Amino acid sequence: MARCWIVVGGPEIFAKTREMGFTRHGFKSTRRGMAAKIGPGDGLAFYVTGRKQFAALARVKSHVAEDHTRIWQSEKKPDETYPYRVEIEPIVALAEDRWLDAEPYHDRFAWTQRWPRANWTLAYQGNLHEIPESDFEILERDFERVAKTPAARA
Repeated sequence: MARCWIVVGGPEIFAKTREMGFTRHGFKSTRRGMAAKIGPGDGLAFYVTGRKQFAALARVKSHVAEDHTRIWQSEKKPDETYPYRVEIEPIVALAEDRWLDAEPYHDRFAWTQRWPRANWTLAYQGNLHEIPESDFEILERDFERVAKTPAARA
């Protein structure tokens, strides 16, 4: 059975994954155990820190492989190589001006209910979170709706 995940990362990490056409993504060295559970068919929802927004959804195409070749770089963690890597394919990737604000999802997601509403950002501490499929489906419906809606003209 496929699992679903929230991938938390800074703008520079997400930008690199996007630059590579959402063909692969790496997870932090501190997430070895969780990354080992990721497999083909799993869904990834990308949450961008700083922006506090969801930017893209992807499907995992491979099992995790360890590789320390530097691809992703973070100013906050310059020695991190994001060594646990998977091949992915995009489901929906939104233009930056259409990313989805994460705060309203606190009330809609099951997995965020353990944190008080006032401290909703605590749910996004850490690089990787397994979430219920029902929460991923909420995001998937919203992403597809936004992707189909014509952008407002300035």
